[in-house]
Amino acid sequence: MMEEMASEKGKEIPLEPPSFRSGKAVDRIEISLLTGGGDKPYAFGLATELTAKGVTFDLVGSDDLDCPEFRGNPRVNFLNLRGDQRPEAAFTKKMLRVLAYYVRLIRYALTCKPKLFHILWNNKFEYFDRTLLMLYYKWLGKNIVLTVHNVNARRRDSRDSVLNRLTLRFQYHLSDHIFVHSEKMKTDLIAEFAVQPMRVTVIPFGINNAVPNTQLTRLQARRRLGIADDEKTILFFGNIAPYKGLEYLVAAVQRLWEQNHEYRLIIAGRPKNCGEYWDELRQSIQGHVRNGQVILKEEYIPDEDTEVYFKAADVLALPYRYIYQSGVLFLGYSFGLPVLAADVGPLKEEILDGETGFVFAPENPTDLARAIDSYFTSELFSQLPARRQKIIDFVTEKHSWDIVGHATLNVYANLLRHGAPPGVSDNTSGKTAFAS
Repeated sequence: MMEEMASEKGKEIPLEPPSFRSGKAVDRIEISLLTGGGDKPYAFGLATELTAKGVTFDLVGSDDLDCPEFRGNPRVNFLNLRGDQRPEAAFTKKMLRVLAYYVRLIRYALTCKPKLFHILWNNKFEYFDRTLLMLYYKWLGKNIVLTVHNVNARRRDSRDSVLNRLTLRFQYHLSDHIFVHSEKMKTDLIAEFAVQPMRVTVIPFGINNAVPNTQLTRLQARRRLGIADDEKTILFFGNIAPYKGLEYLVAAVQRLWEQNHEYRLIIAGRPKNCGEYWDELRQSIQGHVRNGQVILKEEYIPDEDTEVYFKAADVLALPYRYIYQSGVLFLGYSFGLPVLAADVGPLKEEILDGETGFVFAPENPTDLARAIDSYFTSELFSQLPARRQKIIDFVTEKHSWDIVGHATLNVYANLLRHGAPPGVSDNTSGKTAFAS
């Protein structure tokens, strides 16, 4: 796999240069992972992989990342600058703790040893992060690597603006190197924000390894949720937002219920900035919730409870209207769970038809209902216990943190050695690229 990746991605950055063949060279890399305090699965996966490869680094996070893997680890200097992020706190308290965090972050950047900052996510005030905070980091002489999970999330959410695009462009051009998770994302960065191709590296979205996977069985998981063994169970998991198209899944399952009452739909996740949308959708399923056809868990699902839903389900549904990449897809695969996905973004590229799942037309309840019926009459479903390990092997080969770690370390080393990866013009000031 690494040889294949070298041939495909080697045009951008050669994998495994000589500097990484000795642990001592890796030890000299001085970096800081800035997590924004959120997205524990990605931060955890990358941080644990870097430690496994012998890297010593600062990890700036929150209570959510304060876990045993980092406490007392000599390679990780864990800095809990963000602290508590519980959403139920009063507005005034939230504001004060966010402001206190920014003060700590600014002071940390001024005094810390690492010369390379890897930003995994921005913080609360994104416009400030994209502009003034980036300028501050560059003034301090920091090399900046940025992982872009969504090229333009506001466009995805139908909330785009000129100011949003300008600040995104500013951050993208001040970054020395950018990671994205698909070729389509790279194309969007180049076409929409005039980012130089050689400053962008496509890396896989690493498998979620922060969620426990215990000896809990399918039958035990179903008993916890009150699902009979013969019920055909479909899972929708994660934050609820309009771009995820949950209404199309509900409409598709409602059509199937007209012919077959064996289907159960699990909706597990909390609504995110979509009050009116969710109120209308929730009202439409209340009758199904009452009669047990829909299991609704309208809240954040903690890591320790996640496996219950993925082990109880027969298939994961991703009825998205727009997406750059989906961590939920790879989370499902990590449990050997097949996926039904809308043909949007790169999702189709991540599915082997009939082997790991099926694809359907986006925003089309009729075609989604067809895909659900096709799945439950397929060999993939009838032989699911035997197929699960093949699905796990498939995602492990393509999306292991080892692959992500190698590509990431190469970028780190080249930036710290040369100020930019091979073939990339020096952009440490950010002025030249932004003017282009």
